[in-house]
Amino acid sequence: MKSTRILSSVVFAAALLSASAANAELYKFTVSGDYSATWQLDSDEAPAAVFLGQSFRYDGVNGLFSGSHEGTADLYFRNGSKRGGLFIVDYPRNVALMLSYGPQLYSGSEDNFEFKAGTFELTDTWFGTERYTLTISAVPEPATYGMMLAGLGLVGIALRRRQANV
Repeated sequence: MKSTRILSSVVFAAALLSASAANAELYKFTVSGDYSATWQLDSDEAPAAVFLGQSFRYDGVNGLFSGSHEGTADLYFRNGSKRGGLFIVDYPRNVALMLSYGPQLYSGSEDNFEFKAGTFELTDTWFGTERYTLTISAVPEPATYGMMLAGLGLVGIALRRRQANV
């Protein structure tokens, strides 16, 4: 009877530990290579402008953008039919910081999209000589961390009871 209770506790804890960030509200973006930048976007925030079949744009995003005057930039995510990729433009000065082609970085349409998590290779739009690596990752919600800690606690309790009964 006790072994069944311990087993069920361990299974429950394993289920809690396996919880993922599938419904993450934040995405972290990191550009490295010939240009560097990092920022986060809330998946619930609507873009400032949508150009169906072409791109969508976020305005005045805060982050660490090399060459940015005030640490803010406009971000253009381009449709694969328009050579994909990402444009980063310094917000207050309207100066291009990085213009790149590459894969489409989202699924769905420009007015109903979801960012693709992963690592993507991009090249500059002018000569194709500059190379960039963009990593998009989901940032887990605080509840995910709470579930993980609860799972670890249950595993610890189960192990402690098991040792006490031996």
